[in-house]
Amino acid sequence: MLKPLSLCLACLACSASADVTLINVFEVPEGQRDSAIASWEAARDFLAGQPGYISTSLQASLAPDARFALINIAKWDTPEAFAEATRKMQAANIFPPVEGLRFTPALYSEIRAD
Repeated sequence: MLKPLSLCLACLACSASADVTLINVFEVPEGQRDSAIASWEAARDFLAGQPGYISTSLQASLAPDARFALINIAKWDTPEAFAEATRKMQAANIFPPVEGLRFTPALYSEIRAD
């Protein structure tokens, strides 16, 4: 089951004019990597059709003993668009559960770039 992503009102206000970045780190139990990727793909396929979606990518650690074996980086127009899309995804129950999979999503706004 997906954990709801809580968004504070201050974060919504400060990100209203620029897109936001979702960074979601995954702790993947041994032997569950393929299932975790399949679940991410199901979520990606659903979310890609939602208003406000810009892009996403899944990164895999090069170190076999990394705490976070997978990291999802996604771009959304607004925090509200992301929150609504994930609410719809949870209601549709399309995210296949993976035993022992733990993930920690958070939205970020860019504050510096080169």
